[in-house]
Amino acid sequence: MFFKKKTSLTGLDIGSGCIKAAEIVEGKAGSILKHFAVVDIAPGIIEDGVIKDQETATQIVKGLFRENDLKEQNVSISIGGYSVIVKKINVQTMTEEELQETIQFEAEQYIPFDIADVNLDFQILGENPHNASQMEVLLVAAKRDMINDYVDVVRSAGLNPCVMDVDAFALQNIFEATYEPTEESIALIDIGASKTSLNILKDNTSVFMRDVSLGCGQINQKIVSLVGCSPEEAEQIKHSGQVDKVSAEDLREIVSAVVADWCTEIRRALDFFYSTYPEDQIKRIVLSGGGANIKEFREQLAAETSADVDVINPFSSFSVDDRLDASFLEKMAPQAAICMGLAIRKVGDK
Repeated sequence: MFFKKKTSLTGLDIGSGCIKAAEIVEGKAGSILKHFAVVDIAPGIIEDGVIKDQETATQIVKGLFRENDLKEQNVSISIGGYSVIVKKINVQTMTEEELQETIQFEAEQYIPFDIADVNLDFQILGENPHNASQMEVLLVAAKRDMINDYVDVVRSAGLNPCVMDVDAFALQNIFEATYEPTEESIALIDIGASKTSLNILKDNTSVFMRDVSLGCGQINQKIVSLVGCSPEEAEQIKHSGQVDKVSAEDLREIVSAVVADWCTEIRRALDFFYSTYPEDQIKRIVLSGGGANIKEFREQLAAETSADVDVINPFSSFSVDDRLDASFLEKMAPQAAICMGLAIRKVGDK
């Protein structure tokens, strides 16, 4: 009797505000979301993508799997932030094997870190449309220490890391699995707790990527400054709007100020994209992350960019196990995008 090799993975999104896990299984009727779980983590354990408290992070991951009966121990994880560089470069046309031999030399001029301290990967995109003797290559470099920290947490939690992805690519994966292909340029923007990832797709290929240290945690910081409360209390105030500690007007002003900062940074990034691709116009922006839930942000971003602004639902193209709470999934949908992008990866993926 022959058994089909199991290739599915649990997507594990280790963020600075919460950790999420999703498991997708293949059934006769297609892909089924079997598990989705999330646990909040205290401020300071992970900051700007850097794991500051390995032991606590490990225990949180262990508890997330144990308490939610997650059995699949092969996982895919992702990293982002300033320790990750993604850049499209042009090199002389060569085979993948030849590029493997020379990629360190090619990368040195583009990487602002010591080349000995990073892990490199690449994907050949095709011929350079402006120079037939060259090809376009997507170069990815990540600081080795950061990768090791995430891998150590996962292994210490008794799990097996099979795929290491980049946040923006995980977001692109779930977007492509959820939406019909299009030739228009689209901006995918994930507003997390401490980091915002921007990935612009042109003809379904990533052409521009940027991470900035902005996120929903800024709202908490302003509440802490105003009230003198703890970061945990600020998180509760933000979601509940407790008027006994912060007036509704003060809370609105805080959110408006932070949202304005987000829009300014996003507009700057888009302007840089337009300087490279002056013929292109982004007509559509798809948001994910906790910031996508803020109506004022969506409206202001649409007005300032002259683009349609949508919020992604990463669960929409999957059947959902009856045991999962539909209202919980609806509430968590924007924040689940990267996690779901990791969950659709397979063992053996590059």
